[in-house]
Formats: sequence, C-alpha cells, structure tokens
Amino acid sequence: MSSASPTPVKPLLLSTLILAYCAVALPAATLERLSLDDLIAKSTTIVRGKILNSYTATNGPVIYTHYRIQTSETLKGTANSVVEFQLPGGIANNVRQSFAGVPQFKPGDEYVFFLWTGRSGATQVMGLTQGLFSVAPGGGVDPLTTRAASHEVMLDHSTGKQVKDRTLTMHLSELRARIQGAGK
Repeated sequence: MSSASPTPVKPLLLSTLILAYCAVALPAATLERLSLDDLIAKSTTIVRGKILNSYTATNGPVIYTHYRIQTSETLKGTANSVVEFQLPGGIANNVRQSFAGVPQFKPGDEYVFFLWTGRSGATQVMGLTQGLFSVAPGGGVDPLTTRAASHEVMLDHSTGKQVKDRTLTMHLSELRARIQGAGK
C-alpha cells in the first residue's frame, strides 16, 4: 500500500497569499497631519452647513458618493446656497467600495466643511476627516465645534515621522476668528 505524499506548496505562492489576505483584512490610510492653519490655507472654500442628501456615481473603476450641503454660512471663498462635494466609496450597481479614513454622513448632520476644489472641478473635503468640524446640536448662538481625532496613520509633513492625531474643540466664534485672521 503506497501513500501519496502531498504536493508541497511553493513558499513564494504561500507568502503572496498571506500578504494578499493581510492587505484585504487590514485596510488603512496614511495621511499627512494638517494643522488648523494648514486646513485654512489649503481650502478653497470653508462653509458651515447641513447634509441634505447624497447619491453615488462611478468614475472609471472608482465609486464616489456625492453629498449636497445646505450652507448656512460661508467662512472662506464663495459658495452657493447648496454645495456639492464627493468622497471615494459607496454602493453602485450592487458593488460596494470602501476606503479607510473616508467619513460617512447622514442627512441633517451639521459641520464646518473645509473644502478643496481641484482643476477638474471636483470638490473634496480636505484631509478626509481632518477637514470636518461637527457642530454641536442645540448649541445656541455660539455652538461648540469638534474635529475628532483621526484613527488613520498620520505623518508629520516636515519630518515624515508618524504622529498621533488629537481632537480639536472650540466655539464657532473662535473657529470663525481663526479663519478670518488667516486671510490677513
């Protein structure tokens, strides 16, 4: 009686399969940490507003979710009463794409949005979640705004070293003053 020995798996193939599994199982984004001054300087438009609705569209192989904001205040640049921006990811044609670090919104969410419009005309949020200050509901005339710390890998732009992001909280009046002061 002869026993068949298993065919050995090539080490390169096994290593490739393990790396592919890890890449799928552990998605992450690496972002340049942007200071508030960086966000203000690099944004083409900064608005306070609420999410109205969203829709998805494909551009080549990438699905984008487009969000519409009802603006209540323009803090930098010029903006219409409704502004649209896009973020990668979403569901289209029964296919879901997701990207690490991309925020999710629902209608009625209120933020101060730090936006950048490129040459293509597409508008995006600066630094993904870094360019979002949530506005506390029921905060009265001068509500608190909060930029939550990102959980993505952050690098300092001058040293290239990994840094930890921090939550930033301030009243809307202080944020408004910082934005207006940066233009001088």
